[in-house]
Order: sequence, then C-alpha cells, then structure tokens
Amino acid sequence: MANLADEYGTDVEIYIKALTSTIHADTPTGAPAQLHDLLEQLGLERHEYPTGAPLYIWHTVSEHLGADEQKRLATRAIPALLLAGYDVNCTPDVFDETAYRHAVHDARAREARPATQHPAPANSPSRPAPARRTP
Repeated sequence: MANLADEYGTDVEIYIKALTSTIHADTPTGAPAQLHDLLEQLGLERHEYPTGAPLYIWHTVSEHLGADEQKRLATRAIPALLLAGYDVNCTPDVFDETAYRHAVHDARAREARPATQHPAPANSPSRPAPARRTP
C-alpha cells in the first residue's frame, strides 16, 4: 500500500484515492497517536491494516456524505492541523476555498476568545466577601 505522507515527507496528505471517490488522509508510518486522535476529532474515520496490529493507518472522509460535503469536511480540517503544528498537503481536487476561509475564521475566533477575557484586578480577594445582613 502506498503511503503518500511517507513518500512526500508530510504529516498529512489529503487526496482522492485513485479509481475511487474516497477522500483519504495519509499519515506517515509511526505518526503520533495525537495526530490520529486529532484527525478523528475533526470527523475523519480511522482505518488500520491489518486489524489488531496496525502496520498501516489511514483516515477517510465518511462516504455517507455527499461529494461536496466530503470536500468541505476534509478542507475544514486543514487549519486545525496546521495550528497543531502539522505539515499538511491537500490536492486541488479536494480543496474547497470557501470552506477553508470559514475554518480559518472560526479558528481565529476561538483563539481570540481567551484574549478578550479581562483578568481580575490584582488586589481582588480570591473569594467573594460575605453578604452583609441588614436588620
């Protein structure tokens, strides 16, 4: 079985498998479990061959989705993979520019949220003061 991530030296290769309509995401031999977990969290299905003692692990986009939705799902995974520090390549026949822009926008919004929270003043008590009783 050909592994394009090994062949091209990337962490993830996203492409349509030849003679099929299946979108694959290849990872290099010995890729960290965190990468496989992230791909699953992003909606890709994990496959192993042989089962039980993986020699080869790959991910696919679910075939129950329509072709355009498959491409959007694969493309929307790219910014999250890049932000996690992985080197990703996606073939033009899979890449969806609009989906990518939306995913980048969403990723930026998630990263900006913690920065917009205001820290408590330095001299504020660590727990609230007890309520005053009035007669």
